[in-house]
Amino acid sequence: MPILNKDMTLCISLAARPSNIGTRFHNYLYEELGLNFVYKAFSPTDIAAAVAGIRGLPIRGAAVSMPYKEAVIGLVDRMDPSAEAIASVNTIVNCGGVLTAYNTDYLAIARLLKDHAVPAAYSVLLRGSGGMAKAVAAALRDAGFTAVTVIARNETTGRALADLYGFGWLPEVGGTTADLIINVTPLGMRGSMRGEDERVQSFDDDAVTAAREVFDVVALPSETPLISAARSAGKQVITGAEVIAIQAEEQFVLYTGVRPSPEQVRAASEFSRA
Repeated sequence: MPILNKDMTLCISLAARPSNIGTRFHNYLYEELGLNFVYKAFSPTDIAAAVAGIRGLPIRGAAVSMPYKEAVIGLVDRMDPSAEAIASVNTIVNCGGVLTAYNTDYLAIARLLKDHAVPAAYSVLLRGSGGMAKAVAAALRDAGFTAVTVIARNETTGRALADLYGFGWLPEVGGTTADLIINVTPLGMRGSMRGEDERVQSFDDDAVTAAREVFDVVALPSETPLISAARSAGKQVITGAEVIAIQAEEQFVLYTGVRPSPEQVRAASEFSRA
């Protein structure tokens, strides 16, 4: 990384519980490509003030994570179609004081469903109803999935998400099974707000056994309790590590205008987890 200097461009992340994954990913590529950028993670105490700081400092871009993906919508100037379509933001880009919001989570999910050749005929259980769940639900719909059930204890958000995309809703998994199960909650996440949650398997063994493919968007650790159980059961898996690498790559391009090679992205992803 170059020595800090007055001309260096700053990019940041805003998350309730930030990790070093994005910081290491972006800074690795800045150095690899010789870009005079630096990336720093923040946990804001005032999200409105934090977004105002992006405009006023100025900061080139910001990644937005839970629980701010919807809260920042009223704080930006423009919504790219990727964010507007699902009313959820994971990226803010500052162009001369004008803040535009994007959602690269959607792009990552859509690419992974295609790359893993997941059949649209599969039945799906989607656990979660927050901003990331919106991105997953939209990607499923746009890929042609119709037999999807949203699992969410919060009936208001769960029903709203399900109704938005013409899917079903249940408050609990219970004995329900599906070909594809997807976790979009903090269950299994290292450093989750409730410490015990990181040891929780988001779908039980019966659901894993019945599934053909298991998808966990939790990126830290990449081997969540759900993914470990799925591997032990011989299931095809899609991990949060894959999600975060693709969405971070798209953020990198938005910030810098430079598209790294697949080999560089792979190396940055590996470095981010080393």
